[in-house]
Amino acid sequence: MANSVTTDRNAAASTSAATMKDTLTVVDNRTGKQYELPIKDGSIRAMDLKQIKTSADDFGLVTYDPAFMNTASCRSTITYIDGDKGILEYRGYPIEQLAESSNYLEVAYLLLFGELPTREQLDQWTEDIKAHWLLHENIKKLMEGFQYDAHPMGVFLSTVGAFSTFYPDAKQIFEEASRRKQVHRLIAKVPTIAAYAYRHSIGRPYVYPDDELSFTGNFLNMLFKRTELKYKVSPVLERALDILFILHADHEQNCSTSAMRGIGSSHVDPYSAMAGAAAALYGPLHGGANEAVLRMLQEIGSINSIPGFIKRVKAGEGRLMGFGHRVYKSYDPRAKIVKRTADQVFDVTGKNPLLDIALELERIALEDDYFISRKLYPNVDFYSGLIYQAMGFPVTMFPVLFAIPRTSGWIAQWEEMLLDPDQKITRPRQLYVGPQRRDYVPLNKRG
Repeated sequence: MANSVTTDRNAAASTSAATMKDTLTVVDNRTGKQYELPIKDGSIRAMDLKQIKTSADDFGLVTYDPAFMNTASCRSTITYIDGDKGILEYRGYPIEQLAESSNYLEVAYLLLFGELPTREQLDQWTEDIKAHWLLHENIKKLMEGFQYDAHPMGVFLSTVGAFSTFYPDAKQIFEEASRRKQVHRLIAKVPTIAAYAYRHSIGRPYVYPDDELSFTGNFLNMLFKRTELKYKVSPVLERALDILFILHADHEQNCSTSAMRGIGSSHVDPYSAMAGAAAALYGPLHGGANEAVLRMLQEIGSINSIPGFIKRVKAGEGRLMGFGHRVYKSYDPRAKIVKRTADQVFDVTGKNPLLDIALELERIALEDDYFISRKLYPNVDFYSGLIYQAMGFPVTMFPVLFAIPRTSGWIAQWEEMLLDPDQKITRPRQLYVGPQRRDYVPLNKRG
């Protein structure tokens, strides 16, 4: 389990743990009082700070942490990240091994159930997913009501939210059988929703799922099938999509996952919670980052323009998109895998004309002390957009392509939150810095 891996690593870092107490001693210089706070898993409980007061009617000390830069909101066994070392693991399995040997549905099973499936379990899991590929005809009608130029991500999150009205049994969140059914429905139907949103945007008819194809092969079929009787899936593109889906399946407590957990803590159904998570992913700082990379490369225009662009970035007149990460302070392990995958895709689709600019930009940035000192290394978004564009996806589909695989991670995190006895409805504290108490002034007496 990922949690035990984390604990083992923390324990290994404490070479003289036997002679030390796992506590933190705090002296409040306002009162002179001393407090001893227990340390567990490299953290202290925020509620333990509440005992630090200046008087009996004082609420107690709280922490101030905008954007949760250094606050753990949960204990999790799903994903482990060491940003300094460039490590990403699902349930203890290195992302490099999963991307090399696994497929998306197998990884989704791992995230949701904690272990890799046996052959029989994987076969049954695959059949359970295929049984729910089709959309209810009324959902199709709902989607047809959107404008032809509606953003596919807006269509996607609206449709996912509408599922709560089609499947009222989803409200039985503490019944395991009901949760399993919603898991099957969500993972199965999100690629169907995405494909239909895309087809609707270009005025093409809905393509029904094909049970003879794999998860990613069927998705490509629903997207790009024309008049042929049987869509022929490119094995290279099918595998590339599998790898990209694996890399995007989960990533610890990011913005959209935190939204999934926060909304889910009210005990709403998973469809409503996931609509909120997808809305968080819609933002350009999250799911739209690879689109921003493409726009940057297009604006640079040529290799000869890169030095000038770098100079403007250093002067604060622009941003180097696709570099740097809140968590990773070394090369994003997903970026290395995506870069290798890009070469394979371009052998089939032809090289994306922006690739040469990207490669040269990466080379210069990785040799420049300005970026090295700031630990700005390529992240997963730097090359993924180039692959999606080469495969024929418009940039408006990029956040949707992120949401499809992230569904398994969102649901795994949601269920872990539900079953965690430490969790309550999310309700952060605030530091009030507004006016002190004052009396109401009648309208005719205001200055």
